Amino acid sequence: MLASCMCAASVRILTHVCVLVLVLVVLAVGLRASELRVRVRLVDGLVTEEVLEADSERDSISLEFKQGDGTLITFVADFKQEVKIFRALILGELERGQNQYQALCFISRLSRNEIIPSESMARLRQKNPQAIRLAEERRGLEQLTMSVAVNLSRALHLSSHIHNMCSEAREAVYTREADVKHWLDKGVDGSIFEVLPQTTEMPNFQACHSTKDLWQPCLCTYSLRLEWYPCLLKYCRSRDTTGKGSTYKCGIKSCSKGYHFTYYVPQKQLCLWDEET
Repeated sequence: MLASCMCAASVRILTHVCVLVLVLVVLAVGLRASELRVRVRLVDGLVTEEVLEADSERDSISLEFKQGDGTLITFVADFKQEVKIFRALILGELERGQNQYQALCFISRLSRNEIIPSESMARLRQKNPQAIRLAEERRGLEQLTMSVAVNLSRALHLSSHIHNMCSEAREAVYTREADVKHWLDKGVDGSIFEVLPQTTEMPNFQACHSTKDLWQPCLCTYSLRLEWYPCLLKYCRSRDTTGKGSTYKCGIKSCSKGYHFTYYVPQKQLCLWDEET
């Protein structure tokens, strides 16, 4: 009788402990990462869903959506390392000898005030999830010449996000010379970077859209747009009973921004979307 009572008590204690552990795990995950889903209208008129996630522990924000042609666009802002990463998973043209999909990764320096901090992003909620969001500010197109290749096996020193984000891109991970100079000045290992041919050996490559031979090297271009993202915090003013003024966070400003990348490819076959129409 005593043994059975002790056994029942042990089971109850173990059950309470398991529930407590589960609650703590759920709370830890909730504190670490927060997800927001937003419906936006793309340039071609189609509506897609953006998934924005803030990771307070790693101090980063990710944004992901699918374009009308099936391309999956992912953007990561790494605030700790001041690095931003763009990845495009582009569906391949199988009938023209391409793989099922082609991955591109573009890495650049993250500037202040480009996007709100991760802790602010983690607190965002929306009242009407079915609404189609339009950005309050449409920022200008940014032109980026990506003249340096990034060695994926060594990129951990630049950002811990690069390997997971860009592992499928392999040889198609690019950055800018100006950003490389900034990172070298900060002590990043120079063996991560390799200057591509167009700025050294053969500066007069043709654009891929005017190159007829599929196996010729050329300069490829790729464009993408982040249709909606929280770019700035809004501050409001208030006064207390004594008339003393103060400011407080009262919302966010949303932005839309386009990016146009130019980079070297060893053959036009890797840039079939960039053709004359």
